[in-house]
Amino acid sequence: MRDKNTSDGAHEAMLTEGKKTTIIKENKDSRKEEEYEALQSFLRSISSTATLPPYVKGESYSSVRGVLNQCLITCAVLILAAGAGHPIGFSAVALPQLRTENSSMRIDDEMGSWIASIHSAATPLGSMMSGPIMEAIGRRRTLQASTLPLIVGWILIGTASHHALVLLGRVVCGFAVGIMAAPSQVYIGEISEPRLRGILIGTPFVAYSVGVLYVYALGGALPWRHVAYLCVVLPALAVTALCFAPESPTWLARRGRFHEAMAAMSRLRGDPDTAQRELHELVNAREKEKARGEENIRFLATVFRLPVLKPLMLINAFNMLQILSGSYVVIFYAVDIVKKTGGSLDPHVVANASALVRLGITVVACVLLLKITRRCLVMISGIGTAVSTLALTYILTQTNTENEPSIIPPVLILSYVAFNTLGFFLLPGLMIGELLPTKVRGLCGGYIFCIFNAVLFGFTKLYPVMENNMGMAAVFGLFGGSACLATIVLFLLLPETKDKSLLQIEQYYQKPNILWVTRKKMTANQSV
Repeated sequence: MRDKNTSDGAHEAMLTEGKKTTIIKENKDSRKEEEYEALQSFLRSISSTATLPPYVKGESYSSVRGVLNQCLITCAVLILAAGAGHPIGFSAVALPQLRTENSSMRIDDEMGSWIASIHSAATPLGSMMSGPIMEAIGRRRTLQASTLPLIVGWILIGTASHHALVLLGRVVCGFAVGIMAAPSQVYIGEISEPRLRGILIGTPFVAYSVGVLYVYALGGALPWRHVAYLCVVLPALAVTALCFAPESPTWLARRGRFHEAMAAMSRLRGDPDTAQRELHELVNAREKEKARGEENIRFLATVFRLPVLKPLMLINAFNMLQILSGSYVVIFYAVDIVKKTGGSLDPHVVANASALVRLGITVVACVLLLKITRRCLVMISGIGTAVSTLALTYILTQTNTENEPSIIPPVLILSYVAFNTLGFFLLPGLMIGELLPTKVRGLCGGYIFCIFNAVLFGFTKLYPVMENNMGMAAVFGLFGGSACLATIVLFLLLPETKDKSLLQIEQYYQKPNILWVTRKKMTANQSV
């Protein structure tokens, strides 16, 4: 009897399990059918794209209204990008105050290095989470969600009564910056048209530089606690401004929400015909991906496919070399670096001047992205960065900085900041927004920033040790050598993306192109 009951129970469990499996399959089939019906409904609702005029290279095909909408929506992201610059610049103004503060909050060099670097330690966690989050809820909502921890972090820093609370606030701010880094670049890259994409993707770095300058300026006049409270303003404004922005049409289309994608694209292009053509290209690319059986390939398997692996390796290799070239260390330790290079100018003045130079050059670089090629810009940047740092290395090895203060070191530091900002500073975000294929752009963008910030944390934490054991001349020699190597890598591997659509860039990597200098020969051989 007992065996019979056990047998009946097992039989019922098998039936229940079978029903669950059937229900799951039916739900999947139902979702596929709904998506197919949505696609068919969308295609029936738009006119034929065959009669639409083709995109002409260099020609802005959005209406004036569309261009204005793209710029206004980008401005909402810029407010948040400026807020992301606040934590980066905060350590440069807070550390000198905390070293001389007559209270329990006074710090030594070890605690100062933790306050400067812990922001970058937390950023990888946010970056790692940003990919799945923006794929799940969208680019815009991810940006909005990132403002909450940023505000909480600044409140913790402003009200801190112990070093641990300052560090906790820095961790929370770093986590927030990590979440917003990839979505901001991906979002702008997906809403902008080819001709404007370079300048629009570059503008967050202008805002970022404004955010750093804002903190530097406040730090010269106000106590560090007041600076922390004032850093809450921009994130609060950003979350409000983003409420009026549409979601990325690319994300909506990949989720099967075609009518919403059409509405968003029409708003961004200002012309229904243009919006139809561009969205039709997105849908066609997605359907071809399905036909090749690539839609159901797992993420890791997709990453190891050559069309994804090639841009991914290039971006990560450059990011590592950019960090080693000192781009961010000079921001974190601006005042201390100027002091220890023995310049005759006031370190705070030079630090503020470096923030102004960074801001001005970022604006210039964004304008130049409309006029000259990406490759030309980064070659100028790389060569200028290398020459400036290696010249400073030579000066520091020839000069006794304690007895012979000179104006040359601060001038070379400003020259380094200018050339580094011109291309190297902008390029990582530009490459994520342009080079990564649509299918993995969100997830890979998050993981790229995760790796970037993990290495940045280690290098920032290691900098004081390097400076004490190697000396400033050797440190800047490392910066210069890394800049030389980065320039060579970019010359060999970086494709030219000016005036190219995201689909054209994706198609470039689908061909057996590796070195940019040989791509014409390879294309010619294929066409024969």
